[in-house]
Amino acid sequence: MVSRVYVVGMGMGSGRLLSVAAQEAIGRSDLVVGSPRLLEGLGACDARTVALVATDAIVGELEAASEHTASVLMSGDVGFYSGARALVRRLSHMDVEMIPGISSLSYLCARLHMAWDDVHVVSAHGRPHNAVGAIQAHKKTFVLLGGAATASALCARLVERGLGDAVVHVGERLSYADERIACGPASDFVGTEFDGLSVMLVENPRAIVAGVTAPHVSDDAFVRGDTPMTKEEIRALALCKLRVHPSSVVWDVGAGTGSVSVEAALLAREGLVLAVERDARACRLVERNREAFGLPNVRIVQGVAPEALAGLPAPDRVFVGGSGGHLAHIVDAALLANPRVRLCVVAISLETLCEALECLRTSDVENVDIVQLLVARARKAGSHNLMMGGNPVYVLSADGSGAHVAPDGDGGEA
Repeated sequence: MVSRVYVVGMGMGSGRLLSVAAQEAIGRSDLVVGSPRLLEGLGACDARTVALVATDAIVGELEAASEHTASVLMSGDVGFYSGARALVRRLSHMDVEMIPGISSLSYLCARLHMAWDDVHVVSAHGRPHNAVGAIQAHKKTFVLLGGAATASALCARLVERGLGDAVVHVGERLSYADERIACGPASDFVGTEFDGLSVMLVENPRAIVAGVTAPHVSDDAFVRGDTPMTKEEIRALALCKLRVHPSSVVWDVGAGTGSVSVEAALLAREGLVLAVERDARACRLVERNREAFGLPNVRIVQGVAPEALAGLPAPDRVFVGGSGGHLAHIVDAALLANPRVRLCVVAISLETLCEALECLRTSDVENVDIVQLLVARARKAGSHNLMMGGNPVYVLSADGSGAHVAPDGDGGEA
């Protein structure tokens, strides 16, 4: 069994990127293990070489080997989304030294003459990811590509999200003789084939940046028109009850002017807000407010709920500001899409309040919370201020219990 192991970061794969420390470690090794690509890049070597990739296979080879000292080659840097993490945990019974290499992030940024200390990093290589959401929320985002997450596919998603003008830099076969770096707007790369050994850096000057982590937009900041709008104090409480996270998917049903959609989108900077509204004039107001705040993560859905909810991305947060008398069906559609969804309903009239109470009583929800909000605003009367009370507003919130199933005959349409 090998007693000493060097875990060596080899950079992009070309042997010329090896540090002196890495070269010395390999020179002291009797056994060198790595992927075929990395061994090929290493070139001539006096040690016995074995082409392996899987962690189990590498550990088995090291334990069965007769050699005393071995080097395991890792692409990039051993601390940057590297297989070294899992490998080192398995080698606790050996003397292990990790030798850093050049990461694809630092290499590409050096090629672009760009600093990388302010770059947000996402790995889409063999793992769940929200690369598009990260890009819309950060001015510079680096993406490790892999599998279905190709540069072309991500650019297509950016175009869908209204970010086709974001500047994309795709690095192919970095460090090799046929290295290529392509730069341009995302819209130019839709349908373009790139080498499987690629990474991508995206510059988005219109990144969504929220100044604070709580609702904060004044009513005066919105384009109003004649469409009803959820007022500032109600929005603050409703969004507090919704508990929107940076990657939340939010349905705003009965969006009106889009004031809740805008504030939810500022909180869900890496997520998506579906503004569902039946009135065409109101949809145009939502569009104007979306553009005014620069929010590509707001999608406008014109239609009548619950029918308009069919096929939408499953929400984890749902706000109902207007139901058109179909509240029970809207709540049922939300629970069908996600039985653990977080709900918030605003009621002004007593009839809507009674409808909401009955709906929550008969639905698969828990943690029901009801708040009555009374807001008074000052009005000048000569040299004095008189407080003028508004109508009471009821904010009801609840969590899906997880037990919801499609009712008989519903067919799961929503």
